[in-house]
Amino acid sequence: MSKKAIAYLGIAAVAGGAFWLHQTGKLPLLKKPQPAPAATSAASLAAAVTVVRAEPRDFVKTLLVTGTLVPREEVLVGPQIEGLRIVEVLAEEGDRVKQGQVLARLVNDTIETQLAQNTAALAKASAGIQQAKSNIASAEAKLVEARNTFERGKPLRQSGYISEAVQDTREAAAKSAAAALSAAKDGLALAEAEKTQVEAQRRDLEWRLGRTEITAPTDGIVSRRIAKIGGFAAGSGEPMFRIIARGEIELDADVPETQISQLRPHQVAVIEVPGVEGIKGKVRLVSPEVDRASRLGRIRIAVENSPALRIGSFAHAVVTTDTSRGIAVPTAALQHGEKGSTVHLVKDDKVVVRPVKVGITSGPWAEIRDGVSANDVVVARSGTFLREGDAVRPVYESKRTEQTQAKSEVIQ
Repeated sequence: MSKKAIAYLGIAAVAGGAFWLHQTGKLPLLKKPQPAPAATSAASLAAAVTVVRAEPRDFVKTLLVTGTLVPREEVLVGPQIEGLRIVEVLAEEGDRVKQGQVLARLVNDTIETQLAQNTAALAKASAGIQQAKSNIASAEAKLVEARNTFERGKPLRQSGYISEAVQDTREAAAKSAAAALSAAKDGLALAEAEKTQVEAQRRDLEWRLGRTEITAPTDGIVSRRIAKIGGFAAGSGEPMFRIIARGEIELDADVPETQISQLRPHQVAVIEVPGVEGIKGKVRLVSPEVDRASRLGRIRIAVENSPALRIGSFAHAVVTTDTSRGIAVPTAALQHGEKGSTVHLVKDDKVVVRPVKVGITSGPWAEIRDGVSANDVVVARSGTFLREGDAVRPVYESKRTEQTQAKSEVIQ
């Protein structure tokens, strides 16, 4: 049999098998081609936009400032008497001290010797006063006697019983006794003056002796110690100790003049120092002056006491300058133009352009004080391609996020 005959027999066998399968219902006939579907609806052609619902939210407006940690008040402790050697130091840097606590002692041998000499001089002055008083009493008695003698001689002189020379002698004795009494009184005044001088010297010596102990004038923390054993106390130059009064530390910061108007005393702040975070504080002082050269104003922020803080450290603070509660929309939803800010709302699947009044902006959210109500549907990312009345297909931010996460999981 030829190859052509074999080919014909194969084709006939295939055709017969197909006819048999069709008759038995095991092979359906091919359907006729269906007509093309109708034109896609207008809704399916609308642009998909991501939307969110406007809702109430708390807003916090903050300002970042940087500066250096400094003592609120630094007390310089130095000697009140100079030239004495330091014999003992009782406080170290970092120590907390109380008012009146002894920080160092100076040598006091010389002052104690002078005080002993003064004690002797005071006793001598007291004895001189007593002696002067005795002299006054003696002079007064002699004066009385001399005057009586002179007075008794007057009638005797007139009657001629005594001579004129005797009467003159009695008169001279009375005047001499009066002069002696005056001298005795002057001696008492001199002795009392000497005692007053010695007492003043004693008070000075006692004051100097008390100042040989260097004490803390207030409660606080010793930030620096210059005093060394064997050194001499000097009123000029570096103080012996520096104390942070009451341990109070502040952040001294400079703020641009364009921002300092936002700051007021008692505003809450959070201070962060390298290695230490989340320390609370409050604005204590806002300087009324702005530096003419740098255009910076100075503020002081009181910081909570913390053993981890060190004066001189760099720090920054986030100051809460304003708080509010209002309707929130994403900042990306805002468009800014010559006529102000606007947002795109979606109502009945159409775009509505709405002018708004913007309040506080906090992170990705902006406060809308007028123009948008709660539950309004807002285009999350407004663009110039949207116009008033455009038909859109809203996709809520939560659904879009879920779809994105699902795609990511499939890819992974």
